Amino acid sequence: MCGIFGYLGNKENSTEMVVEGLKRLEYRGYDSWGLASILQEKPAIEIVKKVGKISDFKGKKFAKSHIAIGHSRWATHGGVTQVNAHPQTSEKGGIAVVHNGIIENYQELREELAQEGHKFKSETDTEVIPHLIERYIELGFEKAFRKALARLKGRFAIVVVGEKQETIMAARRGSPMIVGKGKDEYFVASDIPAFLPYTRDVMYIDDNEMLIIKKNGEKAEINFFNLKDNSEIEKRIVEIDWDYTDAEKGDFDHFMLKEIMDQKETICRAINQDTKEIMKVAERIKGAYGTFLVGCGTAGKVCMAGDYFLSKIAQKHVNFVVASEFSAYHHFLTDKTLMVVVSQSGETADVLEAMEVAKKKGVQILSLVNVEGSSIQRQSDYSFLINAGPEKAVASTKAATSQLSLLLMIAYAVAGKLEEGRKLLIESASKINDMLNPRYLTYIKAVAEKIYEQENMYIIGKGENYPMALESAIKIQEVSYIHAEGFAAGELKHGPIALIEGGVPCLVLLSKDENYQDVINNAVELKSRGGYIIGISPENNEVFDQWIKVPDVNGASPIVNIIPVQILAYYLAVLRGKNPDMPRNLAKSVTVK
Repeated sequence: MCGIFGYLGNKENSTEMVVEGLKRLEYRGYDSWGLASILQEKPAIEIVKKVGKISDFKGKKFAKSHIAIGHSRWATHGGVTQVNAHPQTSEKGGIAVVHNGIIENYQELREELAQEGHKFKSETDTEVIPHLIERYIELGFEKAFRKALARLKGRFAIVVVGEKQETIMAARRGSPMIVGKGKDEYFVASDIPAFLPYTRDVMYIDDNEMLIIKKNGEKAEINFFNLKDNSEIEKRIVEIDWDYTDAEKGDFDHFMLKEIMDQKETICRAINQDTKEIMKVAERIKGAYGTFLVGCGTAGKVCMAGDYFLSKIAQKHVNFVVASEFSAYHHFLTDKTLMVVVSQSGETADVLEAMEVAKKKGVQILSLVNVEGSSIQRQSDYSFLINAGPEKAVASTKAATSQLSLLLMIAYAVAGKLEEGRKLLIESASKINDMLNPRYLTYIKAVAEKIYEQENMYIIGKGENYPMALESAIKIQEVSYIHAEGFAAGELKHGPIALIEGGVPCLVLLSKDENYQDVINNAVELKSRGGYIIGISPENNEVFDQWIKVPDVNGASPIVNIIPVQILAYYLAVLRGKNPDMPRNLAKSVTVK
């Protein structure tokens, strides 16, 4: 979850660079933050730690330093306090560590170290790491780090510096970490936007690997090693096709609104795929003995919609499973099974664990990800980039519609109608471009102003719009904190209609298909119980108290229908005084279980 950024190079303002890098990573964690710098004028570590958002920090003048590491925290072990913020240090203070992940055996290690006389200051699992390194320091800094790593169980990304050491060391197992290569300088980060203003050349660290960056005169040198046998590894440099401005808000107040508006372009980028590769995957789906669609959160709802797409368009039965529940289905997996995983970050812990289960049975894996070189992409047999560009708001918007678009196009390819599907999506993207204009935003904001004080909200949909009803609830919950629930429209009389009372907002997702009249009838039932009906539909209906118009795009309706809900959720959050980019208790990429 947390944000990590480190720098070693020839610039003397490394600490300021790390502060700015952490601000670009704040979507990964914003409970607290901290820095560790190796000072130039004297061989000592300067530590700065604060509670709160680093974006609120207006800065001080830091001492000159060529080496610094930093961390923005999303608390897992220990409360949100300055003491618990990273970096965590060794007992003598000469070693500083930032860490993302969970050390599963930290209690055992802490007890062991305490018996040797080590005194701990924080409640974190991270603090055992510098204490372990200090225990072995007589072996030398590098050997002590390796020996400490060998004692750790769990998923982690760790970066460490030491006083009198012109070195950064880092290692990963299950949590993301990426290296950026600049001119005579290197960056270590948990995500690419941290160093995007400086370089687009990256090197990916795999699980059970470590790296050492050292100063060599005016230059920096880097070496990678396999933790299992200490052998040295050669790394390929990959150029990332992201523009720095894509990771900035520009004239928008929040990243969430910017990324909603980016959907004018991102859907076309998502479907700009190699036809041969799409058809190869389509043939693999047709020939699979069991296909599973697997994801978490918003990506899970996208997978659920993909289930409908493949059933309706290609008459192909597939199985949608939430990633954290996938292990229950391992009995059905064979080497003829295909697993389709969806993840914006490509680092989602539950998805990676589901993939481990599948790989043990010889399952082939297709992934849809947004980050080139991510763990999920590298562990897949086939992979497509959704090409949405950096998505920094915690609530996924443009990545979700890009994922939906690509799955819809794959469904058409399985049906042997790829060009028909591509044409539909191009036409839909054009209509979305027309829809996303200032007047449309103003209208939806006016709808939000009528309902933002409500504490409950319900959303219904049928067919492929049912998953979007569930996704709509996620969007509203996570940014506005309104209690929202999505239901299959036909399930109302089986329990949920008991929740409806006078004035409760009810969103109704509709498309002009065979389900239209059924859903209208369900909306009438909601209204007769006092519901305030907000119709999201290509055409108005007398049952609607408010109508939010969407284009008529036939089978692509889930893509256009979710966009006004994204906008509504955004304005509900703003009107309620919440920051839609940084909802409480949440972080962008769920890299811990």
